[in-house]
Amino acid sequence: MMKNNMEEVDKLIKETLSAEEAKFYDELEEQNILGMVGSLFKGKLKWILILMNIVHLFAFIGMVYCVLQFLDTDITNELIKWSVLGFVFLVIGSMLKLFTWQQMNKNALLREIKRLELQISVLSSKLP
Repeated sequence: MMKNNMEEVDKLIKETLSAEEAKFYDELEEQNILGMVGSLFKGKLKWILILMNIVHLFAFIGMVYCVLQFLDTDITNELIKWSVLGFVFLVIGSMLKLFTWQQMNKNALLREIKRLELQISVLSSKLP
């Protein structure tokens, strides 16, 4: 029921828009996960996200190395050292992923706000 109402609203909005406005409205559609990840590398923060992915790659390689070293030793002090270092790399990777997911969420919210602004603009132009 709700989806049908949304489709009707979208249809009404598209009918009242010019061709250029309708194209812009279509670009604001909800994206799938790959589209969301791809859109991260198109904004002002593109450079920092590229840098963060490079750091994340190094953190992953470091964590794998720590796990291999942990499995290769029997000395208690080295077991503690490799497990703590591996945990640090894991936390670094987790924090970088959280930032990335927050950026994707921010982009989705901005897209929805733009859709609402466009809808309000269209509806206000129809008022007498």
